Amino acid sequence: MKFYTTQHPYYCGIDLHARSLYVCILNADGDTIIHREIKALPEPLLDLLAPYIGNIVVGVECMHCWYWVSDFCAEQGIDFILGHALYMKAIHGGKAKNDRIDSYKIAHLIRGGNFPMAYVYPPEMRAARDLLRRRTRIVRHGADLKAHVKNTTSQYNLPPNALNLRYPNAREAMRDRFDDQFVQRNIDLDLNIIAFYNHELSSIECFIEKHAKHHNGSDYHILTSFPGIGRILALTILYEVGDIARFSTVQDFASYSRLIKCKAESAGKSYGTQGNKIGNAHLKWAFGEIAVLYLRGNDKAKAYLLKLQKRMSKAKALSALAHKVGRCVYYMLKNQKVFDEKRFLAG
Repeated sequence: MKFYTTQHPYYCGIDLHARSLYVCILNADGDTIIHREIKALPEPLLDLLAPYIGNIVVGVECMHCWYWVSDFCAEQGIDFILGHALYMKAIHGGKAKNDRIDSYKIAHLIRGGNFPMAYVYPPEMRAARDLLRRRTRIVRHGADLKAHVKNTTSQYNLPPNALNLRYPNAREAMRDRFDDQFVQRNIDLDLNIIAFYNHELSSIECFIEKHAKHHNGSDYHILTSFPGIGRILALTILYEVGDIARFSTVQDFASYSRLIKCKAESAGKSYGTQGNKIGNAHLKWAFGEIAVLYLRGNDKAKAYLLKLQKRMSKAKALSALAHKVGRCVYYMLKNQKVFDEKRFLAG
């Protein structure tokens, strides 16, 4: 957890919503200068902040509509900080809770040096990252549709099939599989959506890859040098990481990627782990996938996994391998070096 500790003459806390903002401005002594609700538009916000530009910092909690406030502050030359939603527990406690109180608490957290910071993602890559995340959700929905087709086959006690519904011929083979027209219509619905998804996803993947080479072609090339990292995994890491320089140490990167668990201890006693949901779930998934794909057809990697299994279970060994992959990717991007398997397995 990193806190914002820079001092300013004025501090602005905003309780952010899609249609309204509750703004609280404090001076260095903690006195309330402005405390009011305005519309979520640049013009009324500028009217409030204009007298303090150059002497104020604006902080908001990380939620879905912070993009425009960040861009607005960048255009006006106003310092902007983003609060980590899971760390900002101070604004959620208390006997009473409303927008007025929340904005006041946010401003006081900034003034007191207790404002937990989240990363303000660069605007030029922000939309591409959101599109890639949307793609992931659609792929998972497509997997649910394929599972429904398979489960329906079992439900009606038909022979199992090994058809890959990604391909048109496999989908056509399922068009007349059921005698009941209502069941077949149900399956046809799944097949039609799967066909549409495949067409759109293929187009989206090519579109993102083309722009990824423009955004950061060097890092994309370095990532694809790792065995097991294909187009989608490389794009996921590229856009979820953004700028690798924002992680000062490999431990910070591993923590952000959910590759390590943090112990909860007090008075010498251990209470297990906590904070497992804090971090980037997309990177956690990516490194887990890479660890499995790296083992495929790789005897050296399998031997390394067996070496780990002598000290731990197979599940923990795979987690350790994913952690090692994450550390390796960090240094590859940090040092701008392609993958070196000999060095990777020797560590």
